[in-house]
Amino acid sequence: MTRNNAIGKYRWTICGLLFFATTINYLDRQVLSLLAPALSKEFGWSNSDYANIAAAFQFIYAIALLFVGRVVDRLGTKLSYHLAIAVWSLGAIAHAYSIWVGEAVNTVFAALGLAAVPVSVAGFIVARAILAIGEAGNFPAAIKATAEYFPRAERSFATGIFNSGANIGAILAPLTVPIIAALWGWQTAFIWIGAIGFLWMIFWAIFFDEPAQQRRLGKAELAYIQADVEAPRSHVPAGAEAPLRKAGWMELLSMRQTWAFALGKFLTDGVWWFFLFWLPKYLSATYDIAPTAMALPLTVLYSMTMVGSIAGGWLPTMFIRRGDSVFEARMKAMLRIAFFPLVVLLAQPLGGISYWMPVILIGIGASAHQAWSANLLTTASDLFPKHNVGSVVGIGGLLGGIGGVLVTKVGGRLFDYYGALGQIQTGYMIMFSFCALAYLVAWGIMKLLIPAAKVPPLPAELANAT
Repeated sequence: MTRNNAIGKYRWTICGLLFFATTINYLDRQVLSLLAPALSKEFGWSNSDYANIAAAFQFIYAIALLFVGRVVDRLGTKLSYHLAIAVWSLGAIAHAYSIWVGEAVNTVFAALGLAAVPVSVAGFIVARAILAIGEAGNFPAAIKATAEYFPRAERSFATGIFNSGANIGAILAPLTVPIIAALWGWQTAFIWIGAIGFLWMIFWAIFFDEPAQQRRLGKAELAYIQADVEAPRSHVPAGAEAPLRKAGWMELLSMRQTWAFALGKFLTDGVWWFFLFWLPKYLSATYDIAPTAMALPLTVLYSMTMVGSIAGGWLPTMFIRRGDSVFEARMKAMLRIAFFPLVVLLAQPLGGISYWMPVILIGIGASAHQAWSANLLTTASDLFPKHNVGSVVGIGGLLGGIGGVLVTKVGGRLFDYYGALGQIQTGYMIMFSFCALAYLVAWGIMKLLIPAAKVPPLPAELANAT
């Protein structure tokens, strides 16, 4: 019997549940981007209109993350995940009724003497807001569950696996959404895809409990999970340990660890949002590819990102085996990953050969993002005790969402401006340049804030609360 079999493997069942939740999360948010070319024609949306709808999701998502992190820490992983997926599934379904919602919104605006916005834009913004509030719970809850069920050395690998669900969702969406919309209408696509989340909730209720209460988790595996709980980092006399407590927002914001994580998210999350929301419109505008024909290139691209997510999660373990500390290994892996997105700089120059050139090159960049994200997310549990992980992920998510809003809004303005000049490719070149360079800039800032050999100590009562 191998050592792993002797320990037990139930923690990987939990990882599987997190993987499927993340898959559903990205299926739901991807529906709009795939239908955007057709919906833009049906409702007369400009690039700025679409950017406003997408940015509304990102802005609400960012604000919600700040509070959802605290909710996850207070309610616990099981209940908070149930609430999150229920809300985002209802939000996904609400897109099908966006016209009715938009009419109601404009009625209220008129009663208040406010200027009305286009009915379709108003309705989709409200639906995206509901979706965003629910989806904001996914990563804080998933990271917290990973911190509960995995020792530090395995967390980035487990994070890489569940984070690859984002790529599976992005692969499944172009294979299903355009076909459903073509056969039964775009409203049906939102309803059917949105309803999947309620099925996942049944399995989460059955199979998840905190490790100490988990009857399916053997004693050997529980001991393995808890084996690397660190000793207190402060010199507290025996028998006089500092009391355990959670840090408040202001205390967390005073720590360099928080800002290293949050600025890493701010500079790089927008790249993924850009790829997620704008790739179908890019392929449509540049190569006149119909929605039903996008399935193959988008499937290839997001299949590449799945490889990046899992490989990126595994990479730090190689440095850990060589004797590096967990955080130092994480930073070494992230530096190597940060060079891969530079190939996106070639997407526009080589795009004239075939649309497959930007698809492959952007696929490499998006794959690198997922590898980077698997490690960046795990730094929160590297640097903070479990009881504060949700809050730290929420703060980082807020800044990441703000970065995403800026990237989306700037992209929409650039594409409308250069599109009016007949030079929309210039707009895409500017955006691709940012996507290529963001990771090296983010890594440099993180390194300045936290040199790997000099991680700032936490207050004793926080460090002890592992």
